[in-house]
Amino acid sequence: MSAGGAFGGNRGLRPVPPEKGVFPLDHMHLCDLEKKEYLNCLKSAGHKSEECRHLSRKYLECRMEKNLMAKQDMSELGFGKNVDAGTKSEEKIEQTKEK
Repeated sequence: MSAGGAFGGNRGLRPVPPEKGVFPLDHMHLCDLEKKEYLNCLKSAGHKSEECRHLSRKYLECRMEKNLMAKQDMSELGFGKNVDAGTKSEEKIEQTKEK
């Protein structure tokens, strides 16, 4: 057996946490409502995530408020400044109103 143990173990290298991810986990279920709303939307929309973007944003904002992820500008996470709670279909309606 190697010095690291049967399953690889620590070989003197320190683990490096991911830059972005789901850590720390929501063990206290602080954002469960937002998560469930998003997952229900995905299910009813046939897993078309663009139709549930507003709920995705709401979930990420909850995680930031509860210190479950680093606070970042939403534009860095793929949400433009003009897209706060709207979906693509709402944007199309606005564009047709302007014409």
